[in-house]
Amino acid sequence: MKKTVKIFAPNPTAVIFALKNTDSENWKDKQELDHTTKGKELEQRVVFYLPDNGRSKRVSPQEGFQEDFLSSAADIVIGGGAAGVGKTYALLMEGGRHIDNSGFGAVIFRRTSPQIRMEGGLWDTSLELYIGIGGSPKETTLDWKFPSGASVGFSHLQYENDKLNFQGSQIAMIGFDELTHFSESTFFYMLSRNRSTCGVEPYVRATCNPDPDSWVASFIDWWIDQEEKLPDGSPNPTYGLPIVERAGKVRYFTKDGDSIVWGDTAEEVVARCPHIFKGELANVRPKSVTFIPGSIYQNKELLSVDPGYLANLMAQDEATRASLLDGNWKIKLDGFGLFDYQRIYDMYTNEHAEGGKGYITIDAARFGSDLAVIWVWDGWRIVDLAWFPKSSTKDIADKVKEFEKQYKVPRSQTVCDADGVGGGVIDQCPGMQSFVNNAAPLPNPNGPKDKKGQPVKENYDNLKTQCFYMIADKVNAAAVYVPDGIAERRVGKKKVREYFNEELRAIKKANTDSDGKKGINSKEQQKNILRRSPDFADAFALRCFFELHQVKRVKSKTIKR
Repeated sequence: MKKTVKIFAPNPTAVIFALKNTDSENWKDKQELDHTTKGKELEQRVVFYLPDNGRSKRVSPQEGFQEDFLSSAADIVIGGGAAGVGKTYALLMEGGRHIDNSGFGAVIFRRTSPQIRMEGGLWDTSLELYIGIGGSPKETTLDWKFPSGASVGFSHLQYENDKLNFQGSQIAMIGFDELTHFSESTFFYMLSRNRSTCGVEPYVRATCNPDPDSWVASFIDWWIDQEEKLPDGSPNPTYGLPIVERAGKVRYFTKDGDSIVWGDTAEEVVARCPHIFKGELANVRPKSVTFIPGSIYQNKELLSVDPGYLANLMAQDEATRASLLDGNWKIKLDGFGLFDYQRIYDMYTNEHAEGGKGYITIDAARFGSDLAVIWVWDGWRIVDLAWFPKSSTKDIADKVKEFEKQYKVPRSQTVCDADGVGGGVIDQCPGMQSFVNNAAPLPNPNGPKDKKGQPVKENYDNLKTQCFYMIADKVNAAAVYVPDGIAERRVGKKKVREYFNEELRAIKKANTDSDGKKGINSKEQQKNILRRSPDFADAFALRCFFELHQVKRVKSKTIKR
């Protein structure tokens, strides 16, 4: 006689979930339930049994990441943060949680269709798992049907408009494999498709590897150690790693315009946004979310079957190993970074960097959310810094004049980005150098020479690109110094060093064009990475203008520090 099991929605204390087999002829055991109590809560252990030559083959989540990922009650669970932890398998097991519910439907997304079909990818792995629990595959449409009528499908969202293909959809469980490959707008749009009338509360599960330049890094930053230094000033060995005590802890959020409002409880979020949760929305509950990190050492099945995989990770360069093996969220692996990862952090200890003439470099805010930034230089050493949110050109000009007087910097050794409101600053500071981003590159006195020994114009997209490549060369040569007294100042909730480091990591090399010109990613692409404008980096790069623009300089005294 066929047994039945009530399928419970995820709850905070479940260790893992249970499924039953409905094919009594091929299955020796129908299900396994560990009925143990923890206080008033029932702990369910549900296991897949896959047919294996007439004997039962037990397949269940492994202790550690997979169990934690599959037991969270949060509306949104983001899991992973390292390679080889069993993320994809856990995501597929979650897709099979409600296959006895005739109205249940799940869709698991990859960014592109080939990623779904690639060797050992989602589709191949689903064949290992879903056939054994009664699923019928349809490879042409990449979906599964189960005897009850439940379905699990796979799809892609390669382009921004692909999300519109799901208008009107009703998806009880949405999965994202490698969430960092999807845009923020795509993710939040798909939340509007996450709805259900089948009795299962809609929920989202996602997996990913670390990517510090992705929107996901900002979204989960509360779960990641953001402190570069320990209280005694020494380097923090856990910087960029998941905070152990916060792993799996549930938080709540809502969106207020383009901003995300967080709280430790749903009530806290509501209290912070009373203008949102009112009227017909008064009883709406903010979404819950958590991040669950994992380690390859918890994936004993992989290490048993393929012990060489761990050796492969250990053989990578330091940055790749820190990201994929350790799950560090502060290291970028794409190879396009203009600034060397380690050299960015060296800037704060490069006390040997040369001093010299004084310079002031200014990036004036062009839009409401941008910052006006002013760097003061002694040769290649930073000696002061100021920034202004929503400032007038007079405020910026007055601060420049104050710095000129304090550090004895001649007007001809100050430069301002002339785009936008920068022109207004220049008008109020006669003699200030004007920087035009899209101007042609200038001859570099220290660069290539023609046959007559004269500098030639270098092959860059524009003057701004040329300056960014030059300042990156200086940083990568450990020749720039930013002292702690400046790096530890705070821009809102972050330290200057955090803010600045994020911006330098967001500056990427662009593919060389057909004319062989060197380029960098666009300002819009940088903003997409940062979710803000790279104002500190823009003002920083202007320092190299004085290596190119041979002004008749006034002799200045050494800056007092």
